[in-house]
Amino acid sequence: MPSKRDRSGPPSEEFMLSRMRDWRAEHERELTPDNLEDDEDVNFPDARVINLVLRVGELMLASGEGTEAVSEAMLSLSVAFDLPRSEVSVTFTTISLSTHPGGDSPPVTGERVVRRRTLDYFRVNELHTLVQQAALGLLELEDANARLEQIRRARMPYPNWLIAVGFGLIASSASLMVGGGLIVATVAFLATVLGDRTAVFLANRGVAEFYQMTAAAVVASSIGVGLLWASTELDLGLQAGAIITGNIMALLPGRPLVSSLQDGISGSYVSAAARLLETFFTLGAIVAGVVSVAYTATRLGIDLDLENLPSAGTAMHIPVLIGAAGIAMAFAISLAVPPRMLPTIGALGVMIWLIYAGLRLWLEVPAVVGTIVGAMAVGVVGHWLARRTQRPVLPYLIPSIAPLLPGSILYRGLIEITQGTAVSGLLSIAEAVMVALALGAGVNLGGELVRAFQRGGLAGAGMRGRPAARRTRGGY
Repeated sequence: MPSKRDRSGPPSEEFMLSRMRDWRAEHERELTPDNLEDDEDVNFPDARVINLVLRVGELMLASGEGTEAVSEAMLSLSVAFDLPRSEVSVTFTTISLSTHPGGDSPPVTGERVVRRRTLDYFRVNELHTLVQQAALGLLELEDANARLEQIRRARMPYPNWLIAVGFGLIASSASLMVGGGLIVATVAFLATVLGDRTAVFLANRGVAEFYQMTAAAVVASSIGVGLLWASTELDLGLQAGAIITGNIMALLPGRPLVSSLQDGISGSYVSAAARLLETFFTLGAIVAGVVSVAYTATRLGIDLDLENLPSAGTAMHIPVLIGAAGIAMAFAISLAVPPRMLPTIGALGVMIWLIYAGLRLWLEVPAVVGTIVGAMAVGVVGHWLARRTQRPVLPYLIPSIAPLLPGSILYRGLIEITQGTAVSGLLSIAEAVMVALALGAGVNLGGELVRAFQRGGLAGAGMRGRPAARRTRGGY
């Protein structure tokens, strides 16, 4: 009987992609402009290929993909369609591609600028499929261009109204998770949707995104404070503060936070700094909106009781787990993640909460430690699932970390500031920032553990294809 090694058959995708990656790593020196020979034959690049590579990179970056993944995808297409000696540069808003024909000919360079971003992981998933098929030689240039145009014109898997509903479901799930109850969760849903529609109204009139986020926070927080006043006056006993907590969870910038740390770790420091600045601007808008409402409420005599602020703590009851799964899946819907991935994302949301709550409850570790361990576990599982299913990893990671976004901690800090305890408030805000950074760092650390032992991936990816991972001190 022939052994497995002797059997003939078509090579697997993983094998072919691994071979392509290794080929690029071995020939990287001779493919750079520094190693060109003056008498080498000139091979002028096809302008259609340059256009395809730039358009794919632009659409991936505009749809929410990370800088390193965009670079890998563009390099893969360059190898697949024989662009000679290609160099790719991807920043937060600009994509450039340079290819050298050879000889004394000057390089050919193209550039595109991303002016409008629409988070759409459905398109990211389809673009990764296009790149994989092109890298395997399954698509000709004309077919790839036609497929790209089809992806660009394709509709999201959810109607626009469901995307808006997704934001409300994030808030209602978070309210349920922190003990708000059904009435509060319903009001949180309505408040967040109304705040989102207010932001859309301002966006259609050209108002800057910072003020859109501030207005969304003001609208939802005002409704939360209104219900809190009614509950106090009528002695209803409602945890109305959970409305504000849920709205903060819906607005917190989990995607740019994870992407910024991912870019920094991979060596894309310009993009990392830009994304981190985007994160803090968004956080500043949320703080401005909530603090203005809380300060006004305090001046009007509405009691914002610090002793009874909503928080899930370390509870692992069924409503809390349902809330964790609901937050993750609602977040995925708002990011247009393909529907078939929703159950897996819900399970990852429950997993990260169980790890976090279990460590804090049984080992009494600090919140930051529980967060980073839970995020690292999600990073490992998410990267493994992405590799198994040949899908991008961010649609798994970004929604799954949503249950641990520090909405309750941030809310407490803002209330403390408005009540005159500025030092305690700033410490709480600092803790919220530390938890958020721990989320991003843990997710990326899990990905690095998977990457260290993986085979396969796009051309230019994998263990030997990351230039920033090479030693810069003490080794050659």
